[in-house]
Amino acid sequence: MGQFQLYFQLGIQHILDLAGFDHILFVVALCALYVLRDWKKIIILVTAFTIGHSITLALATLQLLKVNSDLIEFLIPLTIVITALSNIFKPKPSTGRGIQINYFFALFFGLIHGLGFSNYLRSLLGKEASIFQPLLAFNLGLEVGQLVIVAIFMTASSILIGIAGINRKDWTLVISAIVLGMAFMMMLDAKYW
Repeated sequence: MGQFQLYFQLGIQHILDLAGFDHILFVVALCALYVLRDWKKIIILVTAFTIGHSITLALATLQLLKVNSDLIEFLIPLTIVITALSNIFKPKPSTGRGIQINYFFALFFGLIHGLGFSNYLRSLLGKEASIFQPLLAFNLGLEVGQLVIVAIFMTASSILIGIAGINRKDWTLVISAIVLGMAFMMMLDAKYW
């Protein structure tokens, strides 16, 4: 159980690490369109991101997929920029039974984000006989960490929209613009250039 706990904690720390806040920005950008009563949609978004993240993390850790790390460090903030821009141009979630574009963003962009941590995780795993349990533990920790971010962000949103009376559309636009600016700066700082 010690190994499971180690990788579970590593997953939580990875998502909540303020030094590498790209995941936090992405989760906030995904959630900016929603209010607390949309909790089911939010859980689907977060889980879609985790699934995408898990797939490429596993493929890269098993060395079945190799991508230039400088390119990934550029693409990660680009995914955040695209998500924030989508929020700005369409500041309300789509209604109806079709798949919302944010679900696609969460899954597809999760694939890109998963590549960003793969080299570090591969070095941690070293010569492990099986990587299934560590990967599962890490990704479960990642999911829990994301839910912590969602809980904090959605609580703040509820307070500001519901109690303080801030307009929901304005809130979405302001949050998305802040995330956009921060992610754009991360793109400019990327070594890919």
